[in-house]
Amino acid sequence: MCDARRVTSEHATPTDSGAAPDLATPARVVAGQHAEIDRLRDLATTAAVEARAEGAVMALTGASAEAARETLTQRAKAQRRTLLEECWITLGTLTPPSGAHRAPGPAGSGISVVPPAPRLPDDDVSDDGLSDDGLSEDASAAPAGLAEALVHVGSPRELARCLRERLAPAVGADAVVLYARLPSGALELVGHAGIDDTLAARWQQVSPWSGIPALEALRSGEPRWLDDTGRNGDRWPPAGDPSGHGRSQAWLPVPPGDVCLGVLRHDDAPFAPADRARLRAVARLCAGWLRTFDGRPEPAGTGAADAVQRVFEALPVAAVLLTPVRAPSGRVQDFRIDAATPHAAPFAGGDGTDPVGLRLPQWLPDAVAEPLRQACLRTLATGEPYEGEPFAHRDVADGAAEPATYSVRAAPLGDGLVLSWVRFDASDRQEQRLADLQRLGNLGWANWDLVTHQAAWSDQVFAIFGRDPARGPVALAGLPGLALADDVPALTQAVGALTREGRPCDVPFRTRTPAGVRHLRIVAEAVTDGEGTPVEVHGFVQDLTARRRAELALVESERAMLTQHDVLLAERTLAARLQDALLPLPRGPVRPAGLRVEVAYLPAQAGVLVGGDWFSAIELPDGDALFVVGDVAGHGVDAVATMAQLRFTAKGMVVTGSSLTGALARLNALLLHSRGAHGTASMVLARYSPERRRLVWAQAGHLPPLLLRAGKARYLDRPPGILLGASTTPVYAEAECLLEPGDRLLLYTDGLVERPPDGIDQGLERLARAAAAHQADAAGTLEPLLAALLPGDELRDDVCVLDIQVPDAPARRS
Repeated sequence: MCDARRVTSEHATPTDSGAAPDLATPARVVAGQHAEIDRLRDLATTAAVEARAEGAVMALTGASAEAARETLTQRAKAQRRTLLEECWITLGTLTPPSGAHRAPGPAGSGISVVPPAPRLPDDDVSDDGLSDDGLSEDASAAPAGLAEALVHVGSPRELARCLRERLAPAVGADAVVLYARLPSGALELVGHAGIDDTLAARWQQVSPWSGIPALEALRSGEPRWLDDTGRNGDRWPPAGDPSGHGRSQAWLPVPPGDVCLGVLRHDDAPFAPADRARLRAVARLCAGWLRTFDGRPEPAGTGAADAVQRVFEALPVAAVLLTPVRAPSGRVQDFRIDAATPHAAPFAGGDGTDPVGLRLPQWLPDAVAEPLRQACLRTLATGEPYEGEPFAHRDVADGAAEPATYSVRAAPLGDGLVLSWVRFDASDRQEQRLADLQRLGNLGWANWDLVTHQAAWSDQVFAIFGRDPARGPVALAGLPGLALADDVPALTQAVGALTREGRPCDVPFRTRTPAGVRHLRIVAEAVTDGEGTPVEVHGFVQDLTARRRAELALVESERAMLTQHDVLLAERTLAARLQDALLPLPRGPVRPAGLRVEVAYLPAQAGVLVGGDWFSAIELPDGDALFVVGDVAGHGVDAVATMAQLRFTAKGMVVTGSSLTGALARLNALLLHSRGAHGTASMVLARYSPERRRLVWAQAGHLPPLLLRAGKARYLDRPPGILLGASTTPVYAEAECLLEPGDRLLLYTDGLVERPPDGIDQGLERLARAAAAHQADAAGTLEPLLAALLPGDELRDDVCVLDIQVPDAPARRS
């Protein structure tokens, strides 16, 4: 008649909420914002190129902006080009007006920029306003991405580097050079990539009578393809140069014919038709960039830029000249290096890179360039020089690295900035270390001359006392006057012994400053003359306020913890005594109604509070046995008091004839309405009749009894019943089970089965396995079962167990 089924716990397994936060998220957000800013800058620059091309078409045709853009779009589609490629070609092939003045290009570039200007087409101009430049091959043959890369190019040097990067895989280019024709007819090397600086300096200026192929290409307006190994006389550089550059060469005039593009290869292979078409397309795209290149309006022939560079080359320091690179709106986007001293190269990483022509982020690492760029922007806006924090750098001299300390400075110069690195000598470094030591240790040095009565304090001592340096230091004899009244005697005695007897002092004292009361410490010693008379005192003053406050807070915390511990220990002692008085444990098994009942009660070992678990195992006046196991939520004196109230009331109700469910209902009402009620409680009530070995039981939110029979363990099916104190309209029911000789029945509290982080179901399974394994233990003792379930670990909750055993033979009534 005993229904056995597993009971599903109502308890929830706690979840782990301590997962570490994703620290990489802020870094990804910042990187994404930088990428978005770069993308917007690219869009703005590209839009400016497209707007210029649209304006040129509008000026030539008189069309609207929408029609001009549609014209460019249709041309690009027809020629299988991108819109940006079409814009570059449009800008590069505009016919200048008759007699147009060529504006000089950037200093040192040798490039004359022809501003686009509209004019009506004449006989040598096509119907669309574009001149015939001899480079009519389809510009779509240009390397992919070149049009987009030109948007980022800021100087002829950058243009040469960009072209070499794109042409190396496309046509096998090993070097790229750009020559610009000067008003005198001579050529000037304005950009190069892939050749060393020595060779570039040697061929920086080329006479108009030299006959090199670049001049011939510009004079004829047609490309020169030099891939015949038998013709060395007209190569660049001339035959006999040990560099080995230019075994095959291509020289292409860039419209409108003032710049020549040279592409050099180490091998003798001729330029294939596809390579020639690709290079012609590159020249057409470069023409658009040269037309729109916005350099500084300094005539190339004046040599001003060369003069600046020569001045910088003569400077014995590390410095560069920065020129702001502005957006069309006028906002400074970046800084370009227009001159540099030879000593500046090592600060880019020690690779000897020539920084002239580079942008600041291209020359310095990102971690250095961005903070420095922001500082330069502030200096440019405010006009106030900037000096950064000192940093360590290893100078290399004669192959040996030597540690050194530098700081970087930025100062305005005209419309630009001079960026310089200043090296600290040994005394500067020592002074900086001393300043760092005082700042980090929150201390400062002080010196008193007892003969001249002069005193000297470091800046940190003035800061510690909150004293204006303009007022000067305080004499040693006046130092006790700065202390609080309670500390004046000890400080006066220490200073007197120091000045009279030369005895060192180490005295803590307090002083009042504008920032409040500070805890200070003075450590000083005397310097004596030949007769042992103190003549000078030097030492240091240290601010110990933060340390003293931490010590006081720690002492106060320890005092509070000890007080709290004493209170909790006293409460535990009181609760334990109260619990012992209200719930005495039997010394051995009890035998109500012929049964053998063993009781185990194990208090929690964690913390200093006792719980509210209880039990009852008594024989009723009519010969039946009453068994009760309960658990009050919480710990402490309140839990013990509520336990006693429920324990005695339950026994009294059943003894006076109340049914089990009636007793539970009245106990629920008692817990709800009693003053000082302690929340909720769970309970199992069971009544055993020996004549039929009939067990009737009811429960209020409690775990089911465990029945052990014939070597098997199973839980009794729980009748309905909610926690005591949880509802004003509870429903309780009874269940019945007939016991057999040799049966064992376990009533227990949740402390026996709960083991976080395991769920309650796992605990119930563990109890059933252990009970089945120890069912045949001698004398039916609980010790082996408890040892198996609680293997020496610290109990987090009270454990209460009733082990009810039915004898194998009917027991006699005594």
